[in-house]
Order: sequence, then structure tokens, then C-alpha cells
Amino acid sequence: MRFSAATTAGRFLPQRLALRVSPLLGRIDAVLFTADERGEAGRMSLIAFTIRIISAVIAFVSQVLMARWMGSFEYGIFVLVWVTMVIVGNLACLGFHTSVIRFIPEYRERGLLAELRGIVMASRLFVLVASTAIAGLGALGVWLFSPWIENYYVVPFILGVICLPMIALGDLLQGLARANSWALFALSPTYLVRPVLILVFMALMLAAGYAPDARTAIFASIAATYATTLGQFMGVTARIDRKLAAGPMKVHFAQWFMVSLPIFLVESFFFLLTNADVLMVGAYLDPDDVAVYFATVKTLALVHFVYFAVKAGVAQRYAQFTHGEPERLAAFARETVSWTFWPSLLMALLVLALGQPMLVLFGPEFTAGYPLLFLLVFGVVARAAVGPCESLLTMSGNQNICAGVYAMTLAFNIGLNVLLIPFFHLWGAAIATSLAMVFEASALSFTVWRKLGIVMLIFATARKGTA
Repeated sequence: MRFSAATTAGRFLPQRLALRVSPLLGRIDAVLFTADERGEAGRMSLIAFTIRIISAVIAFVSQVLMARWMGSFEYGIFVLVWVTMVIVGNLACLGFHTSVIRFIPEYRERGLLAELRGIVMASRLFVLVASTAIAGLGALGVWLFSPWIENYYVVPFILGVICLPMIALGDLLQGLARANSWALFALSPTYLVRPVLILVFMALMLAAGYAPDARTAIFASIAATYATTLGQFMGVTARIDRKLAAGPMKVHFAQWFMVSLPIFLVESFFFLLTNADVLMVGAYLDPDDVAVYFATVKTLALVHFVYFAVKAGVAQRYAQFTHGEPERLAAFARETVSWTFWPSLLMALLVLALGQPMLVLFGPEFTAGYPLLFLLVFGVVARAAVGPCESLLTMSGNQNICAGVYAMTLAFNIGLNVLLIPFFHLWGAAIATSLAMVFEASALSFTVWRKLGIVMLIFATARKGTA
């Protein structure tokens, strides 16, 4: 049985440097986010986009170096383990890393400081406990199922689960920072500090004589993850303490959990959907094919990051506008479609122009994936054409139906991969992925229109009943 996964971007300076950078980031954030509401969201999206652009460059360079240092076989093991940990670590938050973005602005707007203190404290404790339990169960599961797993995966996976609690806590801290519009605090540790640290620690270990294999890379990742998350925890906690005075605390855990659970399902389906194509390639084709497809997907990172940058900037503003301001919500939502589509289209054209020389950096055999880019780019642009619909649904209380849309899309994607990959190989995976993205975009846009009366489509962004 083969396994594979697409990396969700490397993310990462030693702990001491991260702690020194935190006060500076706080001062920059305080200056940047003092204007009107829409300008705040726009600046946050711009900062997020800039960080993701830099992160894309860092991630691409680091992946090329790691592949050349380790060779395709060991690199493939590391990619599978690390990406699995990133995905499971994110899901181990059980939706709290997103639900806090909904509740914190609401509590702040309504002056519910006791509830605000409660969700800040309870979310951190819950995520840390839940992710630690999941890590333990994961290690036990790998050990129990080791007879059915290739032996070269067993030890790396057991080592990898050590990262889970810190990955989950880092994602929650990112949500807490986003809820307060602290863009640099939210995104820099995950997308800049951690990937740089992984690369630095890996280079130092190789210089010290460690073998250039997957285990060495996982040890470097463990060290980088703990240094980054602990530094982020101290920085975010200090800033929250300065902004939120000590006082009584109210915990509505049942309510928060019931809202977070559908969000968890949305995030689960989204992450599986994002990685399903490479997982299916790993199940049906040889490791060489997996490597080519993975490298091809990596070149699309620049296009994907536009969508994620806008999503990071607007989710908190969606949450504020949903409380009795339907007209402002509609106008702002329509505007965010343009923020997503036009930069994505520009980046897509850039990736198509530079895709072949970028793939050559991985090795000459990787250029076989260049024709696939044209299909994959089509799907990414189709998703960008409807804007961050799932954030709008989630922040407006429609997370259940959003989870249903993602479940249908995931089933559609997996079904197409099962049908097409055995006959068309990598082309089958690319066709399935592109069609699934078009289906996802169409279903989400239609759902937003039916539930909120807002048309989120780049050339038809009008209020229902006025178009």
C-alpha cells in the first residue's frame, strides 16, 4: 500500500529570535490597524497576501533543497509524514481555531468581557489537551497497524506525532490573532518563521554529520515547530493580556463546541479535498509519478495564496457585519470577490509562464508535470471567481450546510480520481481535481445566494432581487 500527500506549505528563526521579533510585530500591527473597518480588512488581506508570497518563495526553495539533499525516496517519506502532521494538527483544533474568529469580535462588540476571557482561556486549554490525546492515539495506531504499513514509514510517523500539539496550538494562536486583526502575529510564525527554521535546523544537522534522510528532516521539523509555537504563544498571550484586563470569566463550552464542530467538518473536508489528488496518485501510481505530481502542485502555491490571503483578512469582518448589517455585509462580500479573482488570474498567468523552469529546479524529470498545470490552474481560478464563500457561510452561522457542500465535493473528487487515474494516470488526477474545484465553487456560490441573497461571482456580483 502506497501513501503520499501534498505539502501545505512549509511554515518557519530560533525561539529566542521569535521572542525578540514579537514586540516589533506588535508595534507594527498597532500602527497598521487603526483606520476604518473596510480599510482594516483590506490591509490585513494585503499583509496576508504579502506574507504568503514570501512564504511561497521560501517554501519552494526549501522543498527544492530538501529534495536534493535527501533524494526522492527519503524526501517522499518526509513529505508524507510532515503534511499528515500539518493536516491532523490543524484538525485537532476541532474547529476552535476558526470559531474564535467568529466569537471574539462578537463578544468585543457587545462588551461581553467575561465571555471574551472565557473563550480565550478555554480554547487554548481544550486544543492543547485534545491534540495531545490525538497524538497519543496516532502513535498507538501506527504501532498497531505497522504490519500493514511499509516499514520505512513506521518510525518517521511515530516521531512525527510529537509535533501535533504544537501545530494545533499554533493554528489556534493564529485564529486568536486573526480575530484581533493582528495580521503579522497571525501569519508570520506559521508561514515565515517555521519554514526558515526547518531549513536552518536541517542544514545544521547535515553539517554536524547526520544522515540526509527523512528522520533527520523530521527531527529538524520538531525543533522548528516547538521553537516557533512557544515564541508565538508568549507574544500573543502578552498582547492579549495588555488588551484584555483581568476579571471574571464565563465559559460556554457547550455552545462553542456545537458551533466549532461543523467548522471542524468543513476544515476536515477542505484539507482532505486539498490533498485528495496526491493521496490518490500515491495509492494508484509509482513514487516517481507521485513526485512529479507533487512538484507540479507546489508550483501552484502562488496562485492558491491569493485566495488564502483574502480569506485571512475578511473572515473577522464578515463576523462583525453578520450582526444586523445585511447591506454592508452584501457590499463587502461582493468586493472581496474582486480581491480574490483578479490577483489570482494574474498569478495564474505568471505560473503558466514560469512553470517549466520552476519544475526543472526539482530535476529534469519533473518537467513532465508542466502540461498538467494548465488544467490545475483552471480549477484554482474557478475557485477564486466566487471569492471566500465558505468563510462567509461559516461566519454567518451557515457552517452546517458549508460542511455538506465540502462533503459532496470530496466525494465527487475521490470518485473521479478512482475512475480516471487507472486509465489516464496523472492526467486523470489533474482532470478530477479541476472538475472538483469547479463543482466546489459553483456549489458554494449557489449556497451563498440561496441562504444570504448575495451573488458571489466575479462578473455577476449583485444583490439578489436587484440584478
